[in-house]
Amino acid sequence: MSDCHVVEDDRFRFLVQGNAWLETLHSGARWAEGPVWFGDSQTVVWSDIPNDRMLQWADGAGVRVFRQPAGHANGNTRDREGRLLSCLHGGRGIARTELDGRVRTLVDRWDGKRLNSPNDLTVKSDGSVWFTDPPYGIMSDYEGHKADSEIGRANVYRFEPASGRIDVVSDDLDRPNGICFSPDERTLYVSDTSVSHDPAGHRHIVAFDVGDDGRLARRRIFAEIDVGCADGFRCDVEGNVWTSAGDGVHCYSPQGERLGRIRVPETVSNLCFGGPRRNRLFITATTSLYAIYVAANGAQWP
Repeated sequence: MSDCHVVEDDRFRFLVQGNAWLETLHSGARWAEGPVWFGDSQTVVWSDIPNDRMLQWADGAGVRVFRQPAGHANGNTRDREGRLLSCLHGGRGIARTELDGRVRTLVDRWDGKRLNSPNDLTVKSDGSVWFTDPPYGIMSDYEGHKADSEIGRANVYRFEPASGRIDVVSDDLDRPNGICFSPDERTLYVSDTSVSHDPAGHRHIVAFDVGDDGRLARRRIFAEIDVGCADGFRCDVEGNVWTSAGDGVHCYSPQGERLGRIRVPETVSNLCFGGPRRNRLFITATTSLYAIYVAANGAQWP
C-alpha cells in the first residue's frame, strides 16, 4: 500500500489503488478551490480565489489561465447541458458560462437582498441548482469585497434556472460550505465549517433526507472532521463520501464510518472525480492541484 494511503477499515483497501501515488499537477495558486472535470475536453478547471482567476489543466498540455478576472470564483460544477456553473464571491451570485463562452449571472438575490458570497454548488437531475451561501467572500477583501450581509444569515438555497425561483432549503447552519447529493439524490450532504473563525465552531458534515417536493427533513450529523474542515466533497457511485480535510482526503461510508485517508501535504479545499472512467481524484489543496488514481468511480455528472 502506498505511503499516502491510511487504511482505517479494510473496505478502504478496495476503494484505493495500493500502488498509486499522489501527483502534483500544478503549484502556484494562493488558495486553490472548486475543481470540475470536463470529460469532453479531458481537462480540469479550478479557481484561485485570492488571485481572482480560474485555471485549466490538460493532460500533456499543462496549465493555462482559463479566465481572469473571474469574479473571485470559488466552487464550480456543470449543469445537465454541460455548461460551467460557478459560485462568485466577487459577484455575490451564481454565474453560468454558456457553450459559446458568454458568461451570465443566473441569480444574485434572495427576497430582494444581495446574497452573501455563494461558496459551493451541486446540480440535481431535474436541473435545479443547490448552493451554500456563507459570508466568507464578504468578510474581507482577500477573497472578494468586504461588505455587510444584507440577509443577516447563511442559508442553503435551491434555485430553478428555468423559472428563476429561489427557495431557502436550510437556514440552521452557521457556515454552510461544501454540498453534494448521494447517487440516488435521496440524501443531501452539507458541511458546516464555522470552526474556521470560531474555535468552538462546527467542523462536521450534516445529512438531510430529500423529499419528492424538494424539502429537506431529518437533519443529522453525518461525520465529524477531526483535522481541519470538510470544505468540499463528492460521492462515488457506491455512496461513499470523499471529503477535504486538513491533512488530506477522508473517505466515509454511506453510514458515516471513516474508512481511510489519502495524505496530502497541503490543506485540502475540494476535489472531484475525473478521467475517462471517473476513477482519478483531482484535489485542490492550498497552492496546488493534485491527482491520484483510485479504485472507486465518481457519481457526479458529467
